[in-house]
Amino acid sequence: MRSRLSSLFPVLSGLAAGFLVAGPLAPIAHAQAPGGPPPKVTVAKPVVREIVEQDQYTGRFEAIENVEVRARVTGYLEKINFIDGQNVKKGDLLFVIDRRPYKAALEQAQAALASAKARQSFSQTDLERAQTLSRSGNISEQVTDQRRQASLTAQADVDSAQAALNNAQLNYDFSEVKAPVNGRISRRLVTEGNIVSADQTMLTTIVSLDPIWFSFTVDEKSFLKYQNSLGIGMGQTQQGKGVPIMISLSGEAKPTRKGTLDFVDNRVDNATGTILLRATVPNADQFIKPGLFGIVAMPATKPFQGVLIPDEAVAANQDKRVVYVVGPDNVIQQKDVVLGPKVDGYRVIRSGLKGDETLVVNGVARIRPGAKVTPETIELPPSKT
Repeated sequence: MRSRLSSLFPVLSGLAAGFLVAGPLAPIAHAQAPGGPPPKVTVAKPVVREIVEQDQYTGRFEAIENVEVRARVTGYLEKINFIDGQNVKKGDLLFVIDRRPYKAALEQAQAALASAKARQSFSQTDLERAQTLSRSGNISEQVTDQRRQASLTAQADVDSAQAALNNAQLNYDFSEVKAPVNGRISRRLVTEGNIVSADQTMLTTIVSLDPIWFSFTVDEKSFLKYQNSLGIGMGQTQQGKGVPIMISLSGEAKPTRKGTLDFVDNRVDNATGTILLRATVPNADQFIKPGLFGIVAMPATKPFQGVLIPDEAVAANQDKRVVYVVGPDNVIQQKDVVLGPKVDGYRVIRSGLKGDETLVVNGVARIRPGAKVTPETIELPPSKT
């Protein structure tokens, strides 16, 4: 046993000597060479220009005119005169209900009116004859009064027959169902040969598409802000002085549709604490359909000179937001800022910058306050989007 340990001793001694040599040299291999060049960063001045801050709300498109087309007389549906989903104009013939019963009723009413007019003409002539005889004393006043009453009754019969004829004419006209508005028609809900009931059977629907409404709600605090800054809700929106807005559809990166805010409701909803706003949006290509969702960009301020920087230039310091400014001798200085919304791809700076500073816009993670950098200057475009 002792001879074995004696034989291992030279090996262990050699390993220990190796560790003693390698220990002090290992850190030297990973140490950064002192006196290296300052890190390179990209710097630029903020974009300063006139902007309008905007708030975003989700809303829904609505048809200005939305009509449920119903039968106004009872009968068998004889003909359908449109293709499902086509555009129609006001007055276009859509459905024909069997007209024969209503034509017969119309002719009967015409005959009844002619008969009533004949009786009225005879009674009027009879009254005039009685009045002539009464002046010569050849007929009594009682007979004259009777003939006057008969003439008045005959005139009332004429008026009644005329009303019945008007009603028969209406029913006959209603047997042809015509488009009440311009717009796009839906599918037929009843096929030919079925019986339809007056004021009950819905035949189809028509919605107008151009222009179209966009409705959304805003909270009470925001509404008061808009009322103070933009004057909405003070009556001018209903007088052709609407506020311009922009709307983006689902899946769109930025707004593509222009509209005009032209209606503000007259009360705040007690249950939700919101108020309804509505804009009119041109839709000449009829791309937008009622019921679609959209996001409206609502102007929240009047135009003002804003300081804009890219989001990449903003760093976090605990609960604060900071930017790094290149000072004298290219030494980094830290400044606290208060952020606003995004406008044209840039972040609005509410406070903390004047707009003439030189900021680090790329390479923020490689620097710290008080460090020296090697700046590479670029010019930011007016808009990032």
